[in-house]
Amino acid sequence: MVEVKISIIGAGSATFSVGLVRDLCLTPSLEGSTVNFMDINRERLEAVYALCRRYADEVGINLRLEKTTNRKESLRDADFVINTAMVVGYGGYRAGWQIGFKHRYRFGGSYHIMHDEGFWINYHQFKLFESIAEDILDICPEAWYIKVANPVLAGVTMMGRKYPKLRFVGLCHGYRGIFDVIHALGLDARHVTYLAPGVNHFIWLTHFHYRGEDAYPLLDDWIENKAEKYWENIPPSSGLGPKAVDLYRRVGIFPIGDTCTPGGGSWPWWYHINDETEKKWRENPRKWWNFVLEPPEKDPVAELMKLAQDPTVKVTDVFPPRKSGESIIDIVESIACDVPRVFQVNIMNSGNLVPGVPCNFEVEVPALISKRGIQGIKTDGMPKPLIAYILRDRVAPVETELEAYEARSRELLLQLIMMDPWTRSKEQAEKLLEDILNLPFNKEMKEHYK
Repeated sequence: MVEVKISIIGAGSATFSVGLVRDLCLTPSLEGSTVNFMDINRERLEAVYALCRRYADEVGINLRLEKTTNRKESLRDADFVINTAMVVGYGGYRAGWQIGFKHRYRFGGSYHIMHDEGFWINYHQFKLFESIAEDILDICPEAWYIKVANPVLAGVTMMGRKYPKLRFVGLCHGYRGIFDVIHALGLDARHVTYLAPGVNHFIWLTHFHYRGEDAYPLLDDWIENKAEKYWENIPPSSGLGPKAVDLYRRVGIFPIGDTCTPGGGSWPWWYHINDETEKKWRENPRKWWNFVLEPPEKDPVAELMKLAQDPTVKVTDVFPPRKSGESIIDIVESIACDVPRVFQVNIMNSGNLVPGVPCNFEVEVPALISKRGIQGIKTDGMPKPLIAYILRDRVAPVETELEAYEARSRELLLQLIMMDPWTRSKEQAEKLLEDILNLPFNKEMKEHYK
């Protein structure tokens, strides 16, 4: 067994923290490790700590659990730092999106307005990322920083350039959309091999094999004979819906996970030009984002808080002891215990892992992870038209946003808004920007972009 210390920044996300502790309890090689929960919300922190303490006790696993509101204290002697914090929360999403609707913006435009990586969200995240990175380099410079908080695309790019000595990796579960494909086709996942490179939220199935044979013919048969019936029983904006199939027919390889769903910005915009077009393609980003736009009557956080205060309920009944499907603890085990395995990760494109993407930019690729660290695996790249879309719709806006942030330039922020396909005039973009900067929680941001 190897004992490590894991610091969780933003641990008040109860579902995430309980899931992580559950995975840790199911990893015998890490028994005895320390988990330090850090959050600025004391009430949520206490609830998460109580739930996780009960969980570990119920399954009979020895874990040292700690809690603090002080980040520097949490980082002391840490071997792994996991950041899941979202500064503005869902309320910040809603406030900005309502301004977007007011100024005639739609879901399905760019990442930077009608998406959960809006420029006003990213500003606060960038500030957080910088402060965490600087604290790690000062307090626990040998620790591995595992970044699961958005934005992954812009965040990994910024940190890779700014903190070359930081040992870090970005994670996103969007790649698990491949298992939706596998399930729909009725395949045994143990006999499937695949490769889905790209940049975060824009990955494509370049290689797909089942029992050693090309599996694309199986996908073609499913589309021809079973897809229509499948679509009758799935929610709108599915990663296996008509839009994804149409994109496959146009470019020749299949989009995976959030590449074309609302979770990835509902790319591309032309499937969302109006309500009628969305209906044709079984798309409804507003309904997909309903959990943010219209908070449920039963707040899941409140329900977990209630669970934390009720010792008569077994936490393992609510969260059965089985792996969550997230790769975080498996990655910790691979590094700490030298268990070489391949994971889908978000890292810098050093070594030209995805040809055509700039080498100082983020890519999502498979990587061999072990005691030696994280070694990205070079891919064959992607069709040239998709590289062109990456450069236009992913690289160009991120470069503009990062330069705006570093230069504190309101003009560059305005140019970022002008890149969105729903921008019809400079005046429209200026009004959106003014309203966003005047949101109460954006006072510091307004001063930053003078």
